[in-house]
Amino acid sequence: MPYRPANFYDADLKIWRGDRVKHYFDPHLSIGEIIFQEMRRHPQLIAQISATENTILTRDELHANSMKVASYMRSLGLLQSDVVGLIGRNTTHMSAVAYACFFNGIAFHSLNISYERSTIEKLFDITKPRLIFCDGDEFEKVRAATASLDVKIITMRNHPTDSISIDEVLATPIEENFQPARLVQGNDQTLAILCSSGTTGIPKAVTITNSRQILAASYCLTTSDVQYTHSTLDWITGLLTTITSGVFSTKRIVADNVFDPAFFMRLVEEYKITWIIQAPSHMAMMTNSLAFQTADLSSLRYYLFGGSRASLETQHRIRSRLSRDCLHFAYGFTELGAMASINLHFDEKPNSVGRLVSGVKLKIICEQGESLGPDEVGEVCIHNGQHWAGYYGNPEETHKMRDPQMWFHSGDLGYVDDDGFLYIVERKKDMLKYQNIMYYPNDIERVISEMPEVAEVCVFGVWDQINGDEAAAAVVKKQGSDLKVQDIVDYVAEHIEAKYKQLNGGAIIVEDLVRSPNGKTNRMATKAFFLETKISN
Repeated sequence: MPYRPANFYDADLKIWRGDRVKHYFDPHLSIGEIIFQEMRRHPQLIAQISATENTILTRDELHANSMKVASYMRSLGLLQSDVVGLIGRNTTHMSAVAYACFFNGIAFHSLNISYERSTIEKLFDITKPRLIFCDGDEFEKVRAATASLDVKIITMRNHPTDSISIDEVLATPIEENFQPARLVQGNDQTLAILCSSGTTGIPKAVTITNSRQILAASYCLTTSDVQYTHSTLDWITGLLTTITSGVFSTKRIVADNVFDPAFFMRLVEEYKITWIIQAPSHMAMMTNSLAFQTADLSSLRYYLFGGSRASLETQHRIRSRLSRDCLHFAYGFTELGAMASINLHFDEKPNSVGRLVSGVKLKIICEQGESLGPDEVGEVCIHNGQHWAGYYGNPEETHKMRDPQMWFHSGDLGYVDDDGFLYIVERKKDMLKYQNIMYYPNDIERVISEMPEVAEVCVFGVWDQINGDEAAAAVVKKQGSDLKVQDIVDYVAEHIEAKYKQLNGGAIIVEDLVRSPNGKTNRMATKAFFLETKISN
């Protein structure tokens, strides 16, 4: 049975909370200790198939590889206070590297492969990893970026002649009587370090604790499930999939290619994938693919998406191809290290991100910091009761994100209805003002996305010295569509009465929206591209 979150509301404190946490494992065990034990329980089950490198690993083989990598780290004298760097695709042995870090109680700092040298240099200068695992494709860039650090670099694929290959590491003998390390700081210890989205500058190094909270809403997984995500380990969904596959003994499909919607849909059909977590941008690409109408997605039982908003039109298209009601919007943010809510009631609450998962509390606050009641819009604040080490090496930003009472300030504006369902209205910083009237870009995006010819849309404000923020749009049209800019402007005029929500700043049609490395639409960068296009024309 799928997980069914329930909400409870304290009318005096104006706080919502999910169910109490149930402990399915000894609460004192670390994530690494749980995975170590569970991998020994089902040694002959297939743990992972790489669809691009054509490899198959049983859980026994993956377990052995993980211990070999962990033994290699131990031979170098790495301590739990050290950091391991990762910057690679979902290759055959990336899971073994992650599990090795978990077994040793060493946090890894994972960066996206698309980061330029200067960003890599700044981020790794914060955590100063002793060891870095990267793809050979990025080897020269990573070596140049870390020239000032005392670091060994190991390549995961396409190995340059002067690099240490992962195969050399896997030749390391497993330490005699190998056991996972007990964590010096217990489960308050940092498990991994990911990166913030970076839409407002250099990404921050976000610590993720060994909290069991990351497993919330995943206890429905069994050994019969087949998991897939295209997200790499620098994204919370990539980390979530890597952990849950180890904990619940599922079969995981991986691929190290650029996301291709037709290829992905073939994977679902060929491997009978049952569980996926996906970025809304990939959902839009799927529905805009010629293969979508004939794809067999009937094996899917859990289809989760999050990270940003998917239009209702895209959700309806996806649902039309599924054999069961399993498309669910999950809400959370990297700093939380887990899902905060999940919507399992699309038909009744199609615009909601759902109810809180177990172990989570929520409040909505106004500008003055006071809690608001149902149906009142304010900033969404989340409390999970877990330790958080903050942004690595950045106490100032840490204090902005989490207050002394341990509430995370999400920066999202939203409200909770009388049934306990959370709705996200917009990012706080994305609010626009036209002639002193505030409005949300999503109000216009929602209308444009209803156009049958539209695949994706991003709305932003273009500054005018008289009017303020004039709404403008970048639109991706469906394949084969003859959509024109004027059609978009006219459609908005016909469906929105308010003058301040018209496309007073204009519109352009683009091949794709500008995205951050984790796949989210980058509103600021898309706006910059819009302005450049307007100037050049």
